[in-house]
Amino acid sequence: MTSAPRPRDAAATRGALLRAARELFAERGYDGTTVRGVADRAGVNQALLFRYFGNKEALFAEAVTEQALAPLSEGPPETLLERILATMFDDAPGSAMFFAVLRSEGRAAEAVRTELGTAYRAAFAALAGTADPVEAELRASLLLAWLLGLSQTRAEIGASDAAVVAHVLRGARALLDG
Repeated sequence: MTSAPRPRDAAATRGALLRAARELFAERGYDGTTVRGVADRAGVNQALLFRYFGNKEALFAEAVTEQALAPLSEGPPETLLERILATMFDDAPGSAMFFAVLRSEGRAAEAVRTELGTAYRAAFAALAGTADPVEAELRASLLLAWLLGLSQTRAEIGASDAAVVAHVLRGARALLDG
């Protein structure tokens, strides 16, 4: 007697693949993560990964982008800087993914960084205390560059995360307010 085929739950499978991909990309970066590794961690055949995402680049983009953009929509604009700094310095949910994007190399990672940069720059520009869009864009770009630099050198700063966050908040607000 043959058993009935197991019912398929496409949403659950897709979700398991995304969770596994986020974990592995955060641990190993883009280059260190394999399609087979993601499928194995999700407990599915790797053919399903290709069915749902097409390729590793598309999986990376979806897995990373959603989580990395979350701080932009998880609260009011006036607390955006606090949310971003919490992601960067307080090991908040999403921080591992944030750093995975920065660490990863290649076209997929560059495309995601470009998309995220555009979104964050627009959010920062909206916070700038100027009606001049060129000046707002400049302030937003400077803030984004500063935060990216801080994220890559945070271990070398030699101060508590709370002290760094307090100083960065003051500096960021001064830059945006002009």
